[in-house]
Amino acid sequence: MTYLFNQPSAFAAELIEGFVAANADKVRQVPGGVVRSTRSQPDTVAVVVGGGSGHYPAFAGLVGQGLAHGAAMGNLFASPSAQQIYNVARAAHNGAGVLLMFGNYAGDVLHFGQACERLRAEGIACEVLAVTDDISSASVSEREKRRGVAGDLTVFKAACAAAEAGYDLAAVLKLAQHANERTRSFGVAFSGCSLPGATHPLFEVEKGRMALGMGIHGEPGIKEDDVPRADVLAEIFVDRLLGELPPDIGSPAGQRVAVILNSLGSVKYEELFVVYRRVAQLLAEAQLQVVEPDVGEFVTSFNMAGASLTLMWLDDELETFWRAPANTPAYRKGSVIAAEPLSAAECVESAEEPLPEASAESQESAQRVLHMLEAIAAMLQRNAQQLGDIDAVAGDGDHGIGMERGSLGAVAKARDVAARGAGAGSLLCRAADAWADKAGGTSGALWGVALTALGTALGDQQAPDAQRVANGVLHAKEGIMHFGKARPGDKTMVDVLVPFSDSLNAAVAKGKTLTDAWLEAAQVADQAAQATAQLLPKMGRARPLAEKSLGTPDAGAISLAMVVNIVGGLLKEPATTTEQGA
Repeated sequence: MTYLFNQPSAFAAELIEGFVAANADKVRQVPGGVVRSTRSQPDTVAVVVGGGSGHYPAFAGLVGQGLAHGAAMGNLFASPSAQQIYNVARAAHNGAGVLLMFGNYAGDVLHFGQACERLRAEGIACEVLAVTDDISSASVSEREKRRGVAGDLTVFKAACAAAEAGYDLAAVLKLAQHANERTRSFGVAFSGCSLPGATHPLFEVEKGRMALGMGIHGEPGIKEDDVPRADVLAEIFVDRLLGELPPDIGSPAGQRVAVILNSLGSVKYEELFVVYRRVAQLLAEAQLQVVEPDVGEFVTSFNMAGASLTLMWLDDELETFWRAPANTPAYRKGSVIAAEPLSAAECVESAEEPLPEASAESQESAQRVLHMLEAIAAMLQRNAQQLGDIDAVAGDGDHGIGMERGSLGAVAKARDVAARGAGAGSLLCRAADAWADKAGGTSGALWGVALTALGTALGDQQAPDAQRVANGVLHAKEGIMHFGKARPGDKTMVDVLVPFSDSLNAAVAKGKTLTDAWLEAAQVADQAAQATAQLLPKMGRARPLAEKSLGTPDAGAISLAMVVNIVGGLLKEPATTTEQGA
């Protein structure tokens, strides 16, 4: 269990504060994470990595000379929001573009993708790369679906060294893709982990057993077996990894490899060295040349008991960058000439972005939107446990708490900007950023997309009318399907959003008022949410346990139906300018 913490909800924020205080010669805190506190070469590519907290040294521990320029840090096991990533990337940018790198998890893919689009829209060249090294998480034919685990380090290291060497953005991305294609990992877990304040582990492995291929957040592995002797585990690792060579490697004999034997949190260094003794023997027997191996903690899962082995198959270019010097809080290699620290003036962050001017009508509408957000948050607080229980059937059980955190964050931001005179559109867009920021994960990203689409459609000059609201919902549907890649039938919130949007837009097209059209569509949403009980999930963490979810509706679909019904009830209150133009 986790012993040392204050308030569990403050743990992630407090660990960042302490991490920066302990490593101020290398990193400084910015909204959303950390960046280097030393000067980088101007007009070079900045590499920003990131993901959920709880995986130290990933990701903040890898920020420094020779490695990452910044790290976006989400809550425990939750992806950072697009706003956090954007903030870190802006602070890290050196003038030659930004490469965003992360493990291949749905929430990270969504948030980093959104941040990339925002940076590009502002004229900053940006690319993304999701690491896919975990061979247990998908077949070779579906390699793009694989998770990123300890192979994050080898791919990050190659890309960051290329950026340090002066490669342009296209060349850094190409090198990172090459490193990813040549990196393979396989892991096992002996027990779960307990997050601060939790009374029981996030997931469990039966005593005396190990889960082969379990993910770093407790995602299901491929099978369970008895815990073996150290030599047998080494043989499992090596056999699995040598069983899948990169396409351009014909035979392992004579090849050079970078090797990482990684502890997932509570397996100690002495145990790892016992395992590595046999790993080294086996690689030598396969006639492989090991180049600067690393044994220790690199990508952990809080206090999870387990280990993984990573191989990156080297060529001359990859070996050069693997050997290149680095100096970060958690990873040091070779000798680095210390860079000049940034001045205090250079570390001052810009003030909050000003609000666009809004008409009196839109400011009045913003107050009603705020009232709706407050009602949504109160409802989600009441139902957080129920939503979590639904999600736990085949997922990780965090949907309720994520929705609660997201909605409360949105309300806090909405109150702030409403007091500053925001219009309805700006209020929703700022609330969207806060929802995604506080909720984290895939759900937070998608609700951020939805609220942003609504806010953009409403704008800050006119009172919302039925057509603008319907258009906003339509754009929310399109945005969520674009970023989330889900389609009707995949057992996600899309199974409710599509029929809700279609019904709302059809009713408005027939001349119905916003209230009547919304209430009619809300009934459709309720029916669609309940119908997801008969679907099998095809997306996200529930996919490997699809059969378990049959007969239980999707938590995201249920929460969306709850939200649209709360809004419908509020729309029935005495008519305001929201009804004008309907």
